[in-house]
Amino acid sequence: MILPALSLSLFPRPRAQGLERLLGHASLLQSFPVQPRLATPPLWNQLLGPQLANQAWNRPGLWWQFWAEHGNGQPFLAISWAALSSQAQRQLPANSLRVDDLLVVAPDPLSQKLLGGELRTKQRRGRGLDQRCLGRLQQQQSVYWRPAGLGALLGPMAPLLQRFQQGCMSFELQGNQLLFSGESTATEGLWVDGLRASSPSNSSQPLDAKVLLEMGGPGLGILLDGLLNRQLVRQPLQDRYGIGASQLAVIRKTPFVLQLRPVAKGPFQAALQLHLAVGNQRRAWAEILQGLRQPLLAQGLSDGPAVPSAPAATIRSTALPAAQWRNGDGVLLGGWRWLVQAGRDPELLVFLGPDQAGPDPAGSYTQTELRLRPAALARLNLLPPDLPGAVQRSVQLELAAGGVPSQPLSQLSGRLQWDRLR
Repeated sequence: MILPALSLSLFPRPRAQGLERLLGHASLLQSFPVQPRLATPPLWNQLLGPQLANQAWNRPGLWWQFWAEHGNGQPFLAISWAALSSQAQRQLPANSLRVDDLLVVAPDPLSQKLLGGELRTKQRRGRGLDQRCLGRLQQQQSVYWRPAGLGALLGPMAPLLQRFQQGCMSFELQGNQLLFSGESTATEGLWVDGLRASSPSNSSQPLDAKVLLEMGGPGLGILLDGLLNRQLVRQPLQDRYGIGASQLAVIRKTPFVLQLRPVAKGPFQAALQLHLAVGNQRRAWAEILQGLRQPLLAQGLSDGPAVPSAPAATIRSTALPAAQWRNGDGVLLGGWRWLVQAGRDPELLVFLGPDQAGPDPAGSYTQTELRLRPAALARLNLLPPDLPGAVQRSVQLELAAGGVPSQPLSQLSGRLQWDRLR
């Protein structure tokens, strides 16, 4: 222990510089190429003023916008110091400060003061994921996020993406598609080596018009750990429904496919269906479901009769019973049933809303994959409102996250597709 400590004191790692220093204070940071043939971006005109913006916009390179972790929700602008003329370097715009090789302009005086104070603290150079993300941000159009930024974009959906709390992605436009690749981690500030890139296994199959979203993975923990790691969630599960540590272990390890389907009429806009490949854990899952019955009855729900149109593959037995829970008005709120196919283990289908017939999932997933139709979801007001407009207008989004489920790092890849570019 003495030798490493001595080497650090004699040969300390260099301090972070420029963009790297901003990474430690940004919840969300984006890089863009300067394109003089296009109009000056509104953010440049707003923060630099039209005259300085036009002058600096003629210098090729990259520029950045970011949101501070403790800001007012308005973006900062960062451009290369070398893009400024000597006169502009002597007469800086309002609310600006030099950060090594960058000029940073804040949206207001208070934001500039707060960021300046934070940047005066010493920072060591980042490692692992931060360094790899920094490389992307310095070379190509990319985005970097930390937990606060992800939470601001996704709102109440953020806990479902706990595995992707910090990360970055690079983008490449090809025709009417935006391809992206990157990596993320479930633990902020982790020093880990990168992984080999993955790709969506079902990317060639566009989602059926009857499916708004499909997500699959090798274990439900990928989806639910952000919630199940919270005591405020685990305690009620234990107290009200008898779902303790052993039951949660079964739930976390169960492969799944989740689908969201539109509902044409009735009180629901969409119905959720969760296909679970329970394998040799049928008995454990049957006990979990049985433990839900009495608490649901105590809440005033009733287990109604089976829907006549239920698929023929549904198992009806006392060992693996189905359930359809209705409120006092007779509205079906959700339930579960068992499915069987020749030569395969039974699967459990859990649903919220109507038990709708529709296209089967694309298949099992060996890695976490997400496919959705953002424009269709936006029309139903089912997308987080702060997602970028380009995402909300897209006809399909695909994301694959490869990696080892027991390890925090994920390799990301996917695409965003539009009917036509605007």
